[in-house]
Amino acid sequence: MSRPLLLGHRGSRATGSIPENTVPAFDLALRHGCDGFEFDVRLSSDKQALVCHDPRSKGIPVATSKRAELPHLPTLEDVSSGYGKRGFLDIELKVAGLTEIVLDELRRHPPERGFVISSFLPEVLIDMRARSQAIPLGIIFEKQVPGWQELPIDCVMAEKSLITGTLVDQVHEAGKRLFAWTVNDQAAMLRFAQWGVDAVISDRTELLVRTLGSRNPR
Repeated sequence: MSRPLLLGHRGSRATGSIPENTVPAFDLALRHGCDGFEFDVRLSSDKQALVCHDPRSKGIPVATSKRAELPHLPTLEDVSSGYGKRGFLDIELKVAGLTEIVLDELRRHPPERGFVISSFLPEVLIDMRARSQAIPLGIIFEKQVPGWQELPIDCVMAEKSLITGTLVDQVHEAGKRLFAWTVNDQAAMLRFAQWGVDAVISDRTELLVRTLGSRNPR
């Protein structure tokens, strides 16, 4: 029996000693046996794609600062060049304005083990689809799952409390994939795998792999 893709959330966040969205966190997720990981991308004032979840990093606002002011943050190029041959990449775009940068980077370093461009922002995905018909796209939902059928997407990325067997069936009947996030409970991991979700995203990467990693991925 096949299993979902197993993805670390911002790398691996199970240990407080390794910061999220960093090279050590990405390395740990893969070392635990994940198929890949999710990470967040923001835009600096000098048009650099930086890996960061929050609008500020160490108190510095990413959007109004230059790359040189945020040397501790990895770049999208760091991740795509360093991990594109090693794992599936879920590239979450936190802001608009990244389309051309992301497409250029994907051309330079095409991920060989699969990827998806995901976002909470429909306008980001619509702009990406207008520039490329081939890029796999995913809409992220946290509180409700409305209107995904009308969006130019390939994946629905639903917060775990929204996922039901019915939603899984609806997404699959529409010819799309369903990603579950952020799943840190073993019982939920098993339940979602049984329902046929296509990917499980977790902070607890070691538990995720121990729970579901014995089967071949879909």
